[in-house]
Amino acid sequence: MTVLGMVRGIAEFPDRLFLMPPSLAPIAFKFDFSILTNPDFSIIMFAFLFTDFFDTVGTLVGVSSRADFLDEEGKLPRAREALMADAIATCAGAIMGTSTVATYVESASGVEEGGRTGLTSVVVAGLFLLAIFISPIAAVIPGYSTSPALIVVGIIMIQGLRDLDFETWTEVAPAVITILMMAFSYSIAEGIVWGIISYTAIKIGSGKFKDISLIMIFLSLIFLLKEIYL
Repeated sequence: MTVLGMVRGIAEFPDRLFLMPPSLAPIAFKFDFSILTNPDFSIIMFAFLFTDFFDTVGTLVGVSSRADFLDEEGKLPRAREALMADAIATCAGAIMGTSTVATYVESASGVEEGGRTGLTSVVVAGLFLLAIFISPIAAVIPGYSTSPALIVVGIIMIQGLRDLDFETWTEVAPAVITILMMAFSYSIAEGIVWGIISYTAIKIGSGKFKDISLIMIFLSLIFLLKEIYL
């Protein structure tokens, strides 16, 4: 796709093939703890924590479902270890001065190709490390070259809808709201937020109080406060 774009004149040619990566010295380990005295720090910290955590949870569940890692109750075994790995990566990325390192739903493409172990991630990490040295080539790849892969990933992920109980509208409606909010807000976290809020509200409105756990009520209240004040 990139080569065709170059032929048509809508994509640029790389000015070089190889480039030594720039030094991280200007941004790595540049901590500024003065923000701890800022009254708004707790709000900032919560916003980052919320976005990273729920984006990660949504991605883990989605990819794990496609990989058949979930148990009979729909729970992810060893979720603690998976979240810990993501947390370590997030902290390491921040220390090195990069944008937030997080779990990405594109991992579903690796699952489709047969990836089931951590070796898949190690290989991908190694390839990304090598890609640093050919960044001029990667930089000219336009969005329309990579977007078809994301469409395929979306098709793969949406197959999980077959597990929904379509005979129970109080289960389907929150799922639909979750999907729509993910698309319109461009955020997995926001989709989860409104999915939980709508699930609790719909269950209460339909009188199915036994289906609502205390944790769902607690999360719904927290998320409502977040939407109002953040």
